[in-house]
Amino acid sequence: MRTAKASTAVEQDVVTILRDLIRIDTTNRGPGDAVGEAEAVAYVRAALESVGFSPVVLAREDAPHRQNLVLRVPGREPDLPGLLVHGHLDVVPAEPEDWSVDPFAAVERDGYVVGRGATDMKDMCASMLSVLMEWGTSGTRPRRDVVMAFVADEETDGAYGAEWLVDEHPELFAGLEAAIGESGGVVEAHTARDGRTVRLARVSAGERGTMHARLMARGPSGHGSRPTPRTALGDLVDALHRLEHHRWPVHLSTVVRQQIAGVAEALDLDVSLEDEAGVEAAVDALGAAADVTPFTIRASTTPTVVRAGTKVNVIPGVAVAEVDVRCPPGYQGELARLLPAVVGPHVTIEHLTTAPPVEAPIDSPWFTAMGDALRSIDPEVVVVPGCLGGGTDAKAFSRIGLLCYGFAPLTLDPGGRLARGIHGVDERVPVESLRGGRLVLGRFLEHV
Repeated sequence: MRTAKASTAVEQDVVTILRDLIRIDTTNRGPGDAVGEAEAVAYVRAALESVGFSPVVLAREDAPHRQNLVLRVPGREPDLPGLLVHGHLDVVPAEPEDWSVDPFAAVERDGYVVGRGATDMKDMCASMLSVLMEWGTSGTRPRRDVVMAFVADEETDGAYGAEWLVDEHPELFAGLEAAIGESGGVVEAHTARDGRTVRLARVSAGERGTMHARLMARGPSGHGSRPTPRTALGDLVDALHRLEHHRWPVHLSTVVRQQIAGVAEALDLDVSLEDEAGVEAAVDALGAAADVTPFTIRASTTPTVVRAGTKVNVIPGVAVAEVDVRCPPGYQGELARLLPAVVGPHVTIEHLTTAPPVEAPIDSPWFTAMGDALRSIDPEVVVVPGCLGGGTDAKAFSRIGLLCYGFAPLTLDPGGRLARGIHGVDERVPVESLRGGRLVLGRFLEHV
């Protein structure tokens, strides 16, 4: 394998850019509660303007601090359909007392950059900005129009970011056909059945849909010492127990079927995907290479929030819960039909968030070009499709007809270091993986 080494100051700057971005605290704690996004946009804007670009900065009137930045770079062949590259600048909260370093100090140690956002997804934002800086300095232009979007609010629901941009400024994305964003293109090493080391990279071509639900039960209130045959809280607990333990049937979307088959072939494993038992056995056989397929082969309904009662000796008349509901591509209608029967007759269902699954074609020139870009750095990498168990801003951009893929490349670290800690403690990305990924991204964008 050829190890990607940064050979120019611009390429090395991807590490500096990442550390600078991490040091800007862009914590998103929930709807309307976020900091730092405007400061991060100001950093990106100043960098772009310093090399001659004129980006557009946009924000909702009621939240001028929730800023987004969009830049269109005209291509050498303007008649070709264009490409969107999107990255979010916000991050989830960090608990400093649990970390070995300050989450926003952007420490570089042991071959890693450590900090909140290092892998979700300021690493990709740093690569995007590094590519743009090189283009501005050298005069290089992509083959087709490329729109770069640095957005707010992905870690909540996109109401100040991608969702708002799609609703209020669709003209920014005119003439585009496809989009790339987070969660894909990361090279990992796995062991085949015969002992060979196989380098795999999943390019996301799908995401499970989101159908978050609020459950509500009502019943008679009264004194806790005088129980009734049925209570609101009892009905709700029964419903949550059924949801927690319900095993939804296997539903293999095209992308998940090809992911399992592709990984199995690369690892020289014999699998059968003809029935539920075969699919589950195949996922088990893949081991660590299965990634999130244990979740993407079926729907999931996970209770996460419960609210009822205010006093221990009072039976509450209302009990409410929220459930994280996810569905594979192609299963949304069936899940909506079956969900009420599992919840039961005494509990109402209100869908809080409904975002359809995302699925993009695997036999497209876009997917092929992403594989070619990875192999330009590592000729032996095996590229397979992937499906995310959760969701990204791809759900917003797919609403305007874009083919959405997850491609935020990181190459294999020569010392075996791995990106770790997403949404967790000591989030970190290997420096060499970041530099290699930036090279992959640049080659993809210039040649696709």
